[in-house]
Amino acid sequence: MQMNYEGVALVYCEGAFGTTNGKTAHGLIRRSERYQIAAVIDSACVGRDAGAFLDGKPVGIPIHANLAAACEDATTRGLTPTHLVVGLAPDGGRLPPSARADIAMAIRAKLHIDCGLHDFLSDDPELVTLAGEHGVILRDIRKPPDRRDLHFFSGKIEEVDSLKIAVLGTDSAVGKRTTAWKLVDACRARGLSSELIGTGQTAWLQGARYSIVEDSLVSDFMAGEIEHAVWRAWHELQPDLLVLEGQGSLMNPAYPGGYELIAAGRPDAIVLQHAPARKEYDGFPGYAIHPVETQIQALELIAGKPVVAITINHENLSDEQLKNACDDLRSRTGLPVLDVLREGAEALVDVVLPLKKESVGRNAERIST
Repeated sequence: MQMNYEGVALVYCEGAFGTTNGKTAHGLIRRSERYQIAAVIDSACVGRDAGAFLDGKPVGIPIHANLAAACEDATTRGLTPTHLVVGLAPDGGRLPPSARADIAMAIRAKLHIDCGLHDFLSDDPELVTLAGEHGVILRDIRKPPDRRDLHFFSGKIEEVDSLKIAVLGTDSAVGKRTTAWKLVDACRARGLSSELIGTGQTAWLQGARYSIVEDSLVSDFMAGEIEHAVWRAWHELQPDLLVLEGQGSLMNPAYPGGYELIAAGRPDAIVLQHAPARKEYDGFPGYAIHPVETQIQALELIAGKPVVAITINHENLSDEQLKNACDDLRSRTGLPVLDVLREGAEALVDVVLPLKKESVGRNAERIST
């Protein structure tokens, strides 16, 4: 598929690539429809192929120690960088102080800066002045939109007759977005029109056409913006399937997420992403992850719809441990347990495809009454 990229990007992920704090960079390595990715910057992983480092599959994107090395190498490969994208995703979403000097260096190199963190570069007088001097655009993805442009929940979600699948998780930074994209792609490969409803800065940076950035919204408009994104995708495309990307997890103490997506997006079913090796919520020692059975019970109670599959994040598990964990989850829950990152999402399509007929039948009955 021919991509109409905005530009060629270097992904800044100093000190975090391969950790949960680098998940935005990971997303861009695995998929980018907004930029052509030329390199990753992280001095801790120099010389590695970013795809091989993440998933054991080379993608031709090298990791360099600094901006100068990344620019020089990209240029020699015929890729003139136009953007620096901040690929960091630390707890709390704040920009590390050490990153500011690197961003200033990128501005001097005439690179546009895209950042999805809560410290807004466009509010930094020195960086704004520097950007003006070098003709550079500072784009803060999490900056709140004008409230005049926001939507309040209206109930128009009931018009949507596409099958809606929410990919939620048992923790933050657990792979929900990656699984959601894998499901979209596998459905398209089957000839089913499918679209991702992005809800975070990474999906937006990846180029998801129907996106909101939940972290930028006033809570009064969260449900309305979710509803509008889902409705707009259906209204404009009439797709067979809409896949809703979850944020955080329902019981996470710092990132409680999923309720708004269930309440406003009205999914027909839920896919639950889980990392069996995790015992505590990511970044919060002492806060034990609630059992999968409890999380399923809570989600199904709130949604009134089923969890139809568990998808696995295989971090920190050997092949034997992964097999045992999957067998255990199947035994405990009676659900399909799938590793879509390693095995693809074809089996997940087989799980959700029968729901399409059920969804059409329910919608026809609702419309007739």
